[in-house]
Amino acid sequence: MTPPPRTATDPAVLQWHLNEDTDAASDAGGASGAGNPAGAAPAGAVMSAPAAAATEDRAGAAAAAAAGGSAAALAKAGAGAKAGDGAGPVAEGTRAGDVTEAVAEAGPGDRAGAGTGAPAGSVAGPDAGSPARASDGDDAAAALPLRRNRDFSLLWGGAGLSLLAGRATAVAYPLTVLWLTGSPGDAGLVGTALLLPQLLVQLPGGALVDRWDRRRIMLGAGLGQALVAGAVAALLLSGHVWLWALLAAAFVEGTLGVLHQLAERAAVPAVVPAEQLPAALTGNEARTRGAAIAGQPLGSGLVAIGASFPYVAALVGQLASVALLFGVRGKLQAERTGPRPDLVADVKEGLVWMWRQHFLRAVMAAVAVSNLLFQGLNLAVMTGIQENHGSQFEIGLVLSLSGAGGLVGAISGGWWATRFSLRTLVLGGLAVWTALMVPVAFLRDPFALGALFAASGYVGGVFNVAGGVFMVRVAPDRMRGRANSLAMLVGGGAMAAGPVAAGFALEAYGPTRTVLGLSVAMGLTALAALLSPALRRNPLDA
Repeated sequence: MTPPPRTATDPAVLQWHLNEDTDAASDAGGASGAGNPAGAAPAGAVMSAPAAAATEDRAGAAAAAAAGGSAAALAKAGAGAKAGDGAGPVAEGTRAGDVTEAVAEAGPGDRAGAGTGAPAGSVAGPDAGSPARASDGDDAAAALPLRRNRDFSLLWGGAGLSLLAGRATAVAYPLTVLWLTGSPGDAGLVGTALLLPQLLVQLPGGALVDRWDRRRIMLGAGLGQALVAGAVAALLLSGHVWLWALLAAAFVEGTLGVLHQLAERAAVPAVVPAEQLPAALTGNEARTRGAAIAGQPLGSGLVAIGASFPYVAALVGQLASVALLFGVRGKLQAERTGPRPDLVADVKEGLVWMWRQHFLRAVMAAVAVSNLLFQGLNLAVMTGIQENHGSQFEIGLVLSLSGAGGLVGAISGGWWATRFSLRTLVLGGLAVWTALMVPVAFLRDPFALGALFAASGYVGGVFNVAGGVFMVRVAPDRMRGRANSLAMLVGGGAMAAGPVAAGFALEAYGPTRTVLGLSVAMGLTALAALLSPALRRNPLDA
């Protein structure tokens, strides 16, 4: 008899077990002789049903082991499972790294490999043995590091380039207007136009992301953003700059950016095994912060060279993003069964679901107020540096240091999340933000301001990782687009009011008084969160 394969994952393991059974049957037939009616069938004869079942059971156990199957699958195969159970994934050639739809359908807290949410040791439904729904492919994918997950890498890189381009133009729009007109009010208006889709587009956008193909949404949004960037660059090069045209371009770019971000966030669980979601979301937050680090000084520096340069760079970045996203394979959402409700019904369903998430609503309210205040703080710093005869590059330096702090916070966010509750992180973060805002009112040195902004960004990075993991765990796949859209509606919608309100406050009271007012508002937000009864009942803790 041939020696056994060296490892359970050896491709020859299934054939070895089959050969071993055949050899055993042959040996048994020779020992019993032709006249022994109780002997096993001779070599070459068709095996009896019990013998065939035993062979199939052993093959099923080998297949489950080779594909990284669970102990329940092995027990099932050894206990006399039906012929063929467990062998499907190997027979169909399941590839290591493939992520099946079972991952996307996994409920909150499901372990890797338990994509259907069935209890340990149970059969996951009538089609549990089919390759498309078996958990073995998920286990194989879970064994691979994220850097070797091709689809996640392409999705991560494509969205990162789009974010980088968006960050560059987000700082370029108000800077362009501020340096052309010298009016903080006009700069605040164009900043609000860029953020207004966070308020107006989130709800229908989330429903569309749950209904339409998420890959196509990202591709269409990327191409649209490239066209907008090219149009703005052409407008600035022509020398004919109209405020209304910049307002319209900023609004369209903001709208497409919302759709792109919603689709990408909802698609991540479809390409990543369940147990790797925290690591994937940490990587996404680090990517977002990295885009801020590079994008903000890139945008401000290019504005200093020429007003059209940031938009030309954004055009190139968006096209590169589209090229990467074309390579993502497979479906990025679970199939919805049954009749599809209309768009209004989808939006209503999402609103009802979110209304019942009391803890999540309280966290989102605190984040919304802080986002509004930080938008005002950013514009106040821009105005203060300009009044102190600073440059656009100094503004970009301060904002990029904020992104650097956020990157470090995102990387360490998992450490904080495993040691402190989300409520503790929210309360502590709001208190730290309040303490860091007060000195900003009196400082004008870009390095000192950058240090304060870096500390504030660190807290934001920790927040976003912890909140992103919480959102993925509580929201089912069919609701994920709408859940993210509602979270971004509350948080991003409040941001839209920040620049325009701060712009008029800065013209009326100046940078110092405006920042002190923002600090008081942040302190009141921290106090309200401390007293909120909804923040004391985290559903995941239960």
